[in-house]
Amino acid sequence: MNYDISFPNIGIYLDHVGKSISVFGFEIAYYGIIIGSAILIGFLIATAEAKQTRQNPEDYLDMGIIGVIAGIAGARIYYVIFSWDMYKDNLLDIFNLREGGLAIYGGVIGAVIAVFVLARVKRLSPFQILDTVAMAILNGQMLGRWGNFFNREAFGGYTDSLFAMRLPLDAVRSSDVTEQMRAHIETIGGVDYIQVHPTFLYESAWCAVLLIILVLYRKHKKYEGELFLLYVFGYGLGRVWIEGLRTDQLLLPGIGLPVSQLLAGIIVVVAGGALLYLRKRHKGIPKMKSSKAYEPMPDKIEGQKPPKKKDRIFKFKEK
Repeated sequence: MNYDISFPNIGIYLDHVGKSISVFGFEIAYYGIIIGSAILIGFLIATAEAKQTRQNPEDYLDMGIIGVIAGIAGARIYYVIFSWDMYKDNLLDIFNLREGGLAIYGGVIGAVIAVFVLARVKRLSPFQILDTVAMAILNGQMLGRWGNFFNREAFGGYTDSLFAMRLPLDAVRSSDVTEQMRAHIETIGGVDYIQVHPTFLYESAWCAVLLIILVLYRKHKKYEGELFLLYVFGYGLGRVWIEGLRTDQLLLPGIGLPVSQLLAGIIVVVAGGALLYLRKRHKGIPKMKSSKAYEPMPDKIEGQKPPKKKDRIFKFKEK
């Protein structure tokens, strides 16, 4: 297999882009490293935002662990359901995440369900929680798409546009190669190459722009849940376009419509309608306000014994 990836129209040529790294004899997929890093950074973003909005960051550590598990499970279940032909003859492959196969929408659905359940248990506002984690989710999607880059997957059809990506034909799944790609195969040094839309890059850039918008707007939101609605509206809008370019679309059985593109369109309509409706009526929706202000516990208190280890992470002080 050839491991080079290039963007010939902008002069970027990468000679050897592997799918994994060997650590003490163990192969660790870059896909997993990127997903793990995105989750860790997401934790930091969510807890930092919780402090800024006078919430207990510890709640987000608890919810984050369960939310990540629910999100990964939801992402995998969603992908397997709509790719059943790939797994029906070997069910153990369902548990092999090293080769990818996580659907973003399934992950978001699983995480949102977990948020509502945990919010009820902890007696918190699920809409405030969703606002707090919106930027963390976007960060995860922005970084996570680079796992597709290393796996040579989730790309679009043939193109010769500015950001066109060139891949060796033997490095991609044959099912992802269209007739148009085959008609434009280029042979260089005895190796056949296809040239495609780098949809992973489009989505990563789209998420980065959307993340900046949320960061700038978050202090101006009018009601709890507005940031999350802006996130799903903006992300769905991008996916309607990007899904139309991809060649590995998950299709509705018997109908043949792209599942993610259809779902993205529905989300845009529903979230857009909710934003317009609530924008006019937000004055009747109270924003959550904490009666407690977050203060980190100092490592040492003058004239007193150091605080116990269990009390050194977070402390709340009444106003």
